[in-house]
Amino acid sequence: MQPKISIVIPVYNRSNYLSAAIESILKQTLTDFELIIWDDGSTDNSVDIANHYAQQDKRIKVIAAKHQGQTLSLQGGFSVISGTYTGWIDSDDILAPTALEETAIFLDNNPLCGLVYTDYLIINEKNQMLGKGKRCQIPYSPDRLLVDFMTFHFRLMRKEVFKQAGGIDSKAELVQDYDLCLRLSEITQIHHLQRPLYYYRQHSGCMSSQQRVELIYNSQKAIARALQRRGMATDYEIDVEIIGRYHLKRKIKPQATTQIIENKEPAEKAII
Repeated sequence: MQPKISIVIPVYNRSNYLSAAIESILKQTLTDFELIIWDDGSTDNSVDIANHYAQQDKRIKVIAAKHQGQTLSLQGGFSVISGTYTGWIDSDDILAPTALEETAIFLDNNPLCGLVYTDYLIINEKNQMLGKGKRCQIPYSPDRLLVDFMTFHFRLMRKEVFKQAGGIDSKAELVQDYDLCLRLSEITQIHHLQRPLYYYRQHSGCMSSQQRVELIYNSQKAIARALQRRGMATDYEIDVEIIGRYHLKRKIKPQATTQIIENKEPAEKAII
């Protein structure tokens, strides 16, 4: 039978966190779902972990593919979904137990809405709570989305609207989610469900400084494409600032005290 919801988890070398991500799906109060785990050629035991759960639950499908990168992994995962609604979670994050139920109920009751997104909480490697995500405070509008990526996590979409928007675009590179949300905002209503139903993990394996800079410029390209689609490119262009923060810190040594200059990593794009 066709499930109500299809959830995709793209995986690449996430054996430390994958079990927690999968179990958070299996603990959902809404049980009418399928879970597509698309492994992007992991070199650790991520596939073994995924297969372990698939052997115990027929709702789980595991696809072990060659390494192609995040974009093609997402395209692959979404190419095999069958649910009425769909979404994805990152393999190192966690979904709150009522996330699928609450977002699906909203879509059930609001047929003109194509995407609903929730608030999120930040956790660390040990599942300790670090607070609510800053993006949760940004009010949604299609125009505001051009400069602030507030439709962050968790997102549940109608499959038909996802396909109408063009799905995952290979040109989006590191910002597949932001690029998709921009395109969805141009064809459907989007609603912010102000409930913290997603746990976004910050850990040492997250993006490097170089990747953060690349993400900023990928976002700039996505915004430029959105301006073209919306007929705004003749009047507007996107300007980007990459901000570095510096401060002096006194370093105390056993025999001497010296000063050093600490250069923090470039700040994440404001807020994209």
